[in-house]
Amino acid sequence: MDAELGRFEAGEIDPAGFRHRDHIRLGFEMLRRYPFTEAAHRFAGGLKSMTARIGRPEAYHETITVAFLALIAERMDGHDGFAGFIAANPDLLDKTVLHAWYPADRLSSPLARRTFVLPPALALS
Repeated sequence: MDAELGRFEAGEIDPAGFRHRDHIRLGFEMLRRYPFTEAAHRFAGGLKSMTARIGRPEAYHETITVAFLALIAERMDGHDGFAGFIAANPDLLDKTVLHAWYPADRLSSPLARRTFVLPPALALS
């Protein structure tokens, strides 16, 4: 797993085969190894390297990345392995799970893509 995380951080994983479940799995593994802020920095860096390598840096989405990592971190207590974690949290395999907190227009906004935005119930604007 450490070698795979290293390849991920270097942007060397082929995005064509990197599915949503893989995002969740590597986020889980990153959070097992590092405090949240360091994991978020490393995970975002890996995604940015990957999207830049394929010439699509605009594909990176800051709010989705940070929000999913926060959900994983919040729920991972008591789970040593990914199989048990995902069995207890199958909703994380649904890409639309964030819509429970974010309306689609806020999540798809250019601002949400480039910086983390709070869900509307928590936002001051």
